[in-house]
Amino acid sequence: MKASNDNETAGDLLIGAGAIARHLGLTSRQVYRLVYDGILPHFKLGGSVSARRSTLTRWLDEQEHAAAA
Repeated sequence: MKASNDNETAGDLLIGAGAIARHLGLTSRQVYRLVYDGILPHFKLGGSVSARRSTLTRWLDEQEHAAAA
C-alpha cells in the first residue's frame, strides 16, 4: 500500500548535469553546452539544471525521427 503523498514522478526527475549526463551517456560538459545552446530540454530546480527522463526520451525520439527524415 502506498501513502497518499507518494510522488510517482520522483524517479523520473534528474537533478544536476551529472545525472542528466549519465542518463544520456554524455559528459557533464556536453550537457552544459547543450543547455547553453538551448538544444536540451531542461529547467532549473533550486539553481541546478534538471530534466525529466520522460522528456529526454521524447526529445531523443524526435531527434532520431528528424535525422531519419
